[in-house]
Amino acid sequence: MSAPHRLTVRHQSVYRYSEPVRFGEHRMMFRPRASHDLRLLTTQLLITPTPERLHWLHDVFDNSVAVATFSVEASELLFRSEVTLEHWEAPLPDYSLEPYASTWPFAYTSEEASDLVNARSRQYPDAEVDLWAQRFIEPVGITSTMTLLRSMTLEIKNSCMYVRRTEKGVNRPADTLRMRRGSCRDFAVLMMDAVRSLGLAARFVSGYIFVPDYDATLGGGATHAWLQIYLPGAGWVDFDPTNSIVGNRHLIRVAVAWNYEQVLPLWGTWHGAMYSFLGLEVDVSVTEDV
Repeated sequence: MSAPHRLTVRHQSVYRYSEPVRFGEHRMMFRPRASHDLRLLTTQLLITPTPERLHWLHDVFDNSVAVATFSVEASELLFRSEVTLEHWEAPLPDYSLEPYASTWPFAYTSEEASDLVNARSRQYPDAEVDLWAQRFIEPVGITSTMTLLRSMTLEIKNSCMYVRRTEKGVNRPADTLRMRRGSCRDFAVLMMDAVRSLGLAARFVSGYIFVPDYDATLGGGATHAWLQIYLPGAGWVDFDPTNSIVGNRHLIRVAVAWNYEQVLPLWGTWHGAMYSFLGLEVDVSVTEDV
C-alpha cells in the first residue's frame, strides 16, 4: 500500500421542530471501523441538548454504536461528529483469490458456508434480477470471478443515473433496474441481491467517501453506501457500484451488516405533535489534511 491519507470527517445532523418535543433513545453509527487500512487518530462527538446518558457498545457485527438518552425538551436536536484518521488506499488492488474461487461458479468451504448463511440470503428475490445477473457470465468457457464482479460494478455505474435521496428506505432491486436511476443505497442493494442470486456472500456497508478536488466521484456531502463480497483468499472486498470502485479507494467504512436497515447512521424517537416536525438537515464533509 502507498502512504496513508490523513482525512477529517465532519458529520452534522440537525432535527428541527416548531415547538419543544421530548426525545426518546437515539443511536448513532458515526465512528469509522479501525482496521489494517484505517487508523483513528482523534474523535469528537457533540450532542445538543446534552444527553442525560451517553454510552457506547459494539453490536453483533462489531460496529461501534453510540446510544444517547435525554431528559429535556427542545425544538432542535443536533449531532456533530468529527473524526481524524489515516486511510491506506489500494488504488489497483490485486486480489489473490484461492484457486478454487478464481472462477465462477465455486462453492464456499463448509466452514465458510455455515458462517455466511445470512450473507447469502436474498431479501428481494426476483427473476428479473436473476436474469440481469446471468448476463455477466461467459456463455462458453471460464468466467473469471473478479472479471464478473468488476463488469457488474461498471455496468451499474454506466447504465444508471445517480440521484441523491434523503428519505428513508431503498428501492427494490428490480425497480432500480427498470428505472435505471437511484441512490448509492439502491445501487448497493441491487448488486448485493444480484451476486447473492449467483451464490456469493455479500454485506451492506455504510460510511463516507472522500471526493478530491476536480474528481468525478459521486456521493460526497452525505453518508455513502456500497457493499462487500466475501471472496476466499481475499476476504471481504469492497465494491462501490455508484462509482465503479473495486477496493477501498476513497471509501471510509463505518458499519457493516447483512442488510441496510441494520446500519442506519442515525435513528431514534421523539414525542410530540406530528405537525411539529420541520425536517432533518445532514451535512457531511471529508477533507484531506496536508
